[in-house]
Amino acid sequence: MDKAAVLTHILKKSDDTSTLLGGELPVCVIRNNKYISPLTSEAQATDRNVEDSSPSLDGAIHTALCGETRSVVLVGPEGSGKTTALEKLVVGWAKKEHLQNFAYVFHFRFRDLNSLDGTLSLETLMLHRHGHIPPESVPLVLQKPEDVLLVFDDLDQCKHSLDPSAHTLCSDPSQAASLSCLVASLLHGSLLKGAAFVVATRPTGGLKFLSGTRVEVLGFLKPQREAYFQQFFTDPALANKARMHMERTLGFYDFCTTPRFCWTVCSVYKSLMDAGATLPETLTQLYVGILVHLVQTLSLNDARSRELVSALGKIASHCSLDQHSSCTKEEMDSFGFQQFLTSVGVFLRVDGDQSDRRVFSFHSQLMQDFLLAVSFFLDKSEGVEEMLEKHKGRAKFLDVFLSGLSEPLQHGPLETLLGRLNSDQIMDFKCWFKSSSEETLKGCYKDKHHRCFHLLHQAQNESLVKEIVTPSARIGISYGDLSLQDCAALNYVVTCLGEMEQLNLYRTRNLTEEQAEMLAPTMSISHKIMLLDCTLSTGAVRHLASALSRGLTKKLDLSQSRLGDEKFKILCAGLRDCKLHTLELHVCTLTEAICGDLVSVLTSGTSQLCVLDLRFNQIGDQGLIKLCKALHSPLCKLQELKLQSCDLSAASMEALSAALSSGQSELRIVNLTQNKIGDRGAEALCKSLQHPLCKLQSLNFFDNGLTGACCPHFMEALMSEHCSLSELDLSVNELGQEGALLLCRALSRPGCPIEKLGLIRCELTQSVFKELSSVLRSGTSQLKSLLVGLNAVEDQGVKHLWDAIAHPSCLLEELDVEMTGLTDACVEDLCAAIRASKTLKNLELRNNSLTNASVPALVEVMQDSHNMLEMSLRYNDFGEEVFDMLDECDKITY
Repeated sequence: MDKAAVLTHILKKSDDTSTLLGGELPVCVIRNNKYISPLTSEAQATDRNVEDSSPSLDGAIHTALCGETRSVVLVGPEGSGKTTALEKLVVGWAKKEHLQNFAYVFHFRFRDLNSLDGTLSLETLMLHRHGHIPPESVPLVLQKPEDVLLVFDDLDQCKHSLDPSAHTLCSDPSQAASLSCLVASLLHGSLLKGAAFVVATRPTGGLKFLSGTRVEVLGFLKPQREAYFQQFFTDPALANKARMHMERTLGFYDFCTTPRFCWTVCSVYKSLMDAGATLPETLTQLYVGILVHLVQTLSLNDARSRELVSALGKIASHCSLDQHSSCTKEEMDSFGFQQFLTSVGVFLRVDGDQSDRRVFSFHSQLMQDFLLAVSFFLDKSEGVEEMLEKHKGRAKFLDVFLSGLSEPLQHGPLETLLGRLNSDQIMDFKCWFKSSSEETLKGCYKDKHHRCFHLLHQAQNESLVKEIVTPSARIGISYGDLSLQDCAALNYVVTCLGEMEQLNLYRTRNLTEEQAEMLAPTMSISHKIMLLDCTLSTGAVRHLASALSRGLTKKLDLSQSRLGDEKFKILCAGLRDCKLHTLELHVCTLTEAICGDLVSVLTSGTSQLCVLDLRFNQIGDQGLIKLCKALHSPLCKLQELKLQSCDLSAASMEALSAALSSGQSELRIVNLTQNKIGDRGAEALCKSLQHPLCKLQSLNFFDNGLTGACCPHFMEALMSEHCSLSELDLSVNELGQEGALLLCRALSRPGCPIEKLGLIRCELTQSVFKELSSVLRSGTSQLKSLLVGLNAVEDQGVKHLWDAIAHPSCLLEELDVEMTGLTDACVEDLCAAIRASKTLKNLELRNNSLTNASVPALVEVMQDSHNMLEMSLRYNDFGEEVFDMLDECDKITY
């Protein structure tokens, strides 16, 4: 194959011109050395900041063609640079720059091939589409298929299926067959077996019939866009201004990655800048400007301009519903476009060699959707719901453009050009939008919420936002896993509202720097930020820190975000000077290394932090000892510290005890659940409980490896007149009978402040329950909540508590006797206690052996009781025959 002839054939093509909507011709880009290689999905970094060394599309093609499969499928949206990349590939081969292992390269575009009807052979196809190849060369091509590279562009435009089962595949190059059969035979290896392929297509259902290395084409990310704008504008300052404006107003849309859209934006911006005009703020404004400019170039009067746009709207509707997004000349005529055929190239792409077989389509799906929306407001034709339903799944941006065009500020220039839009249609859309949005926000489907916000963002009407997103509508809205476009829309809505009670980003799997930057204003005016089970990039943490430092946020929940030490240190920059009251860091893979930073935050003098949750982080004893230094500072305002499963032992309890007794500590609540504190650690803390300067009110020792040996120390602490503890949880510790009886002695002291006591699974006996009953009836006890489940004392043991509840001096409001071995024999005493009690509200009876026989009495007593709020009967021995009876009482759960 004569490479010089191939090169001349490609570079001299001039059957088309660059258009505002169609972008710059690939041949012009290549000829003028302005080519920038699009990126592939392998090049997409976490924060979408891709280095120059990342894989480009060209590199991905070359790598794949050198592999074993020698078949490459490029998949990307319209305008993403596939066509230009393929032409660049062929030009590079013809210039002997690469792929010299191929002696023959054939380049086909389905937009051109679609005009070929009937049947033809592979030999005919090669000669017909590559006239610069002499006929005598064809047998040589067919003899050595391994030397052949076939390049197919626009495969999604193939009129017929490439499913091999839909054809009788051929193997003879001289055999005539339909075009789709020939291509299917080539791609599936029955024809010209051994040849290599590069196929480009938009994402379609036909992809399942293609094999080979699949390469996802991303187009231009930020670095490529920057290079493109610098190349387009001769003035670097103007290039930077234009790019930054696009990034702010449009850069969150996926199509901003396409070279073709970048060409359109640059062209529009340049003309506006040259004229000293304002750049558009929305996608709708951009396309209003484009349409006005294109129509004005035709020098039509208002009436003719309106007729033209109306005809284009009908074509857009047809193309939206057509399988191949195109229409014939006859169809164009039927839509009233016949009188405007001389201007067809301004708006439409023309494909096909023969005039009677040409097909017409829009250069851009966006322009097609935009004209469809414009046509809705030009003439009274159909209702908005009917139109949206008809084009559902086909016109992605139809409702976005309808929303923008419904606002006078955005459709004004169109009315100047085309005359007044139909006010009834505008009102119809606004009524639909308001009612559908209100209904959407009542639901819990976040995708629908996002879409509502997108439309509000496009409308750019602050009063409309406040009218639709009422205070009641904001409750329960969840925003997790947002796209960049979702972030932009949400940020617009919240900033219009002025503040947000709760920003819920639950389970956002990858909050990138770009997304966090977009959401930063929203974060700064949100009172609560929920980032549970999220993954934050380093850049995102920086923006979060910045938003906290200048914002209103009182609560930040990063639980299960696995933040890690390094990212937390970055966050601390914002924590030192913010209004944060509560910080939840449950399961954030933090270690001792962050405790010094936390001390710096807590003692900054500006920190308002009162609640700190460090559960399930391995800060260890040394980490807690560091934290205790902050508690000695009068600048530290910490009141609640959660330290469950933090790898603590008795070694750090002396430091905590000293801090609690310092007179500076404001700590009221400490949770030490599931740490190996042991009796020695408990003894150290009991000393602080007796100190007159200790302000502690709640202490949780759940599952701390305690034994009865610690009980004398707790007794001594609770007997102290200085003890202010109102809640004590010693559950899941082996206290035993002797230890528990010592606690009961302390509880009997007049003035003992304990109101809530947890003794679940502490090896208690009937004697202990008897003593607890005595305490409750004493008239001096303050106990309101008693948790004694998982102690096998059975009916006889718990009967002591029923007797206490019935006593007029008992103040108990909550009782937990789960899995204590209760049977139906206890129900009479239980019901008598409930009837006699004036205080009991909640009773936990789970995991006992109550049967159907008990249900009538339990239902009756709960229905009659005025103070009882809930009785839990889950996991007892009930049969289905009593479920209806249990359902009669909404205060019973079972």
